[in-house]
Amino acid sequence: MITAEKWEKLHAWMEKLQISESDLEERFIRGSGKGGQKVNKTSSCVQLNHAPSGTEIRCRKTRSQADNRYWARRELCERVEGEKLGEKSAKQQAFEKIRRQKRRRSRRAKNRMLDDKTKQSSKKKLRGRVRPDE
Repeated sequence: MITAEKWEKLHAWMEKLQISESDLEERFIRGSGKGGQKVNKTSSCVQLNHAPSGTEIRCRKTRSQADNRYWARRELCERVEGEKLGEKSAKQQAFEKIRRQKRRRSRRAKNRMLDDKTKQSSKKKLRGRVRPDE
């Protein structure tokens, strides 16, 4: 349940970014995912189109249509603000970080890493138990 105070803050943020309700085209579509049969029967997913920026948002964060209306507008504000400031959103930054982590190493980097591992293993072999001469 979203409080009236949160809605007021959101509307103030929308005014600051010059997003008016008349610019928004809002549709309710059937959601998917968790929630069972209820989600498949009700149109709780909110789709927002913001004509001036050409941004489309789909929100099915909760099973409540009213809450999804709030979350969709909030996500729209985040995107529009990111575009105006020329910054990447936190979600986009996290996505790119994961992509960099999963990226395949270059041959040179891979060879360097393997060389370091062999050096380390040879050091460890020297740490073996000292046996008296037989």
